[in-house]
Amino acid sequence: RRKLRSEVAAAFPTLSTEQLAELVPNKEELNVIKIHSHKGEAITVYMNHRNPILFEVEKVLYPTVYTLWVYPDLLPAFATWPPVLQKLAGGADLMLPGVVVPPSGLPRVQRGALCAVTLPGNRAPVAVGVATMSTEEMLAAGMKGKGFAVLHTHLDHLWEYGDKSSPPALAPLVTDCAAEGSAGGEEELQGKEPGSSCCPEPQQHVDIRDVSLKDRDTCAELLGKEEPCENRAAEPAQDASTEHQHEAEDSRTPQEQMDALFNQCFFHALKCKVKKSDLPLLTSTFLGSHMVSCCPAGKQLDIKKSSYKKFSKFLQCMQQQRILQVKELSRGVESIVDVDWRHPDIKAFAVPEGFSSASAAQDSKSEDREQVYHAPEIIPLYGVSTKMIPLFQESGHRKGSVLSSSEVRNIIINYVKNNELVDETNKNFVKVDAILCDCLLDKSEQDEISHLKWDELLSRCLERLQPLHQVTFAGQEPVVRKGNIEPIDISIAQRSSNKKVTIIKNLELYGLDPQRVANTLQQKVQASATISPAPGAKDRVQVQIQGNQIHHLAKMLLEEYQLPRRYVQGLEKAPKLGRKK
Repeated sequence: RRKLRSEVAAAFPTLSTEQLAELVPNKEELNVIKIHSHKGEAITVYMNHRNPILFEVEKVLYPTVYTLWVYPDLLPAFATWPPVLQKLAGGADLMLPGVVVPPSGLPRVQRGALCAVTLPGNRAPVAVGVATMSTEEMLAAGMKGKGFAVLHTHLDHLWEYGDKSSPPALAPLVTDCAAEGSAGGEEELQGKEPGSSCCPEPQQHVDIRDVSLKDRDTCAELLGKEEPCENRAAEPAQDASTEHQHEAEDSRTPQEQMDALFNQCFFHALKCKVKKSDLPLLTSTFLGSHMVSCCPAGKQLDIKKSSYKKFSKFLQCMQQQRILQVKELSRGVESIVDVDWRHPDIKAFAVPEGFSSASAAQDSKSEDREQVYHAPEIIPLYGVSTKMIPLFQESGHRKGSVLSSSEVRNIIINYVKNNELVDETNKNFVKVDAILCDCLLDKSEQDEISHLKWDELLSRCLERLQPLHQVTFAGQEPVVRKGNIEPIDISIAQRSSNKKVTIIKNLELYGLDPQRVANTLQQKVQASATISPAPGAKDRVQVQIQGNQIHHLAKMLLEEYQLPRRYVQGLEKAPKLGRKK
């Protein structure tokens, strides 16, 4: 800890002794975790109060946004517009045309200097990057080209390791306030630098509904509006003609148009499709059934073409506006548990033309759309355990590295070939060296086994790795969970008067709505079906239906829902169909 504190003091000399003690405390718990970037770079993350405070790449320390929110003046800051922040969160670097040049001028930095990125009107940094050129070079280049290589942003995976809080509202410096507070300041901005000509343009074309909802307050301040954007949209068009509105819409990028489409379908679905009795509602059902049914003709919702990239991030933005509440009722499966229909954004939303006349047709089709279910793609994965590290470290993998079965196979084959362990007399066998002996053999076997067959070598290796699985639902990003996925469990229980009931568990793990399954079964078999909490499983429910209905369940799960049979347990308990005497 002393070494870390000295490294932080050397990297950030502006921190006082008291601030260093706050950042790297003596007695409080400080956790260190190892992660890998998409490029395969090893990253060391230092955690305090469950938030990442620092991360280290190639022996260089960088602060996270959580740290910069406490010490906003730790790094020289460059401002950019909210739409640009969406690009940065998606993995892009900050280009100089997107940098706001204040009347006081840009901070003086050298090439390779660590810098923070802020939004106009708020000093709280939203990104951390490295300058690719000095301030003089930026100005000499006419504020064109790449200005900063972005390492970390608000809303990225590193931010998700923390409490996922939003940037605080920090008052700008006097010079920044003057730059944004008056129209005269904007005129000065236009004439100051070539790159600053981009400032008025976002003010003309940025629609707050198209910006991440976490940045709404900032955008409202930027545009000089005090009213919420939906209230503004609900009011009659003041001076702009219909043609001008169409031109403004066409001038938006495809990503901005997709954001607007998601906002429109979201509010339309909440206002016209979802009822309080539908809650809790699976987020996948809300997207695939309700929002899709509200999509205008000729358009298609695609979350990957939006700035959010993940539907969970879109809902998280809505939740922070207190429009709805999302909870993980079962592990890895989120549901909408509450909606504030009195929220001004929902009240102010006007249903687009064309939907009112066709609303009856839409409602009649919505039931059929709600029945459409796409089975998730489930891929077994393996994590490198502590015992198996010596076998996998040659290939650059560490503890916790996630691998597929084919990757494990290739690593083992390469290890055997590189160490010349193939038996010369019989190539079906592999010689067991010291590392294979320690990793794959029990203590009682180490003196007895000197050779292993290829298939036994691979099976032993897979058995000693940590089991994981990846689940991918339609239209959502893959989710990796620990352990093997639990199958849908079907059992028969006996009640009073020798009556039998069929109990179904774990439907949520496969994206199935238990209430919808119960309603469908009830209609098919004409028997009573109920939902109750699953015993021994927190935040899960089970479906109970009268009689032995396994035949109907098997047909629905295997044929209609196209679930693989290996993920359904208990089908052998179906009643035998014998001849009636």
